Amino acid sequence: MYVEDWINSHPDFDQASQAAVQQPAFAPSGVQFENLLVPAPKPAQKVNEPRPTYSPNRIASKRDYLAQEARNSALGFAGELLAIEYEEFRLRSAGKKNLANRIDHVSKSQGDGLGYDILSFETSGKERFIEVKTTAFAKETPFYASRNEVSFSEDFSDQFHLYRLFEFRKSPKLFSLQGTISDHCHMDPVNYLCKLF
Repeated sequence: MYVEDWINSHPDFDQASQAAVQQPAFAPSGVQFENLLVPAPKPAQKVNEPRPTYSPNRIASKRDYLAQEARNSALGFAGELLAIEYEEFRLRSAGKKNLANRIDHVSKSQGDGLGYDILSFETSGKERFIEVKTTAFAKETPFYASRNEVSFSEDFSDQFHLYRLFEFRKSPKLFSLQGTISDHCHMDPVNYLCKLF
């Protein structure tokens, strides 16, 4: 409530935030790939308390900056391109040029909906399935995952990697979460697909 009131009284903040999440993005050039990968955030200390019951916030608002950023297809695509460049760097640095040449941007070549964006490889030749989530914001910024992505991460947990790119526009960094998404993230259902009986 206080935050909503503050934003309403500071329209310049809202305008700047809207511009930040809707701004087109391009894969940055000159990225030092040897410094791109960083450790994932440490898990927050878990407290075994019962989860509070859902209490809806029924205040009208046009602001969901995370959802708006998630719909920014230019940002998502630019993040995928940078992740492909990183994968090529990773495999070539390991002397696996033949594997680097076989990387497939499947969300582009086959279409979205497979549950991952990039087919890459381990240095052993085993397939690595990469889902890329990109934000212009900080390392700990929440992200959206589709039901299909979550299901795919469960079915292929030993091969699935979620690449989280953050601070994308100013100084991109990446961390990787390997395995099932739910092993690393607290997931809140925020939408329902409703079909008539």
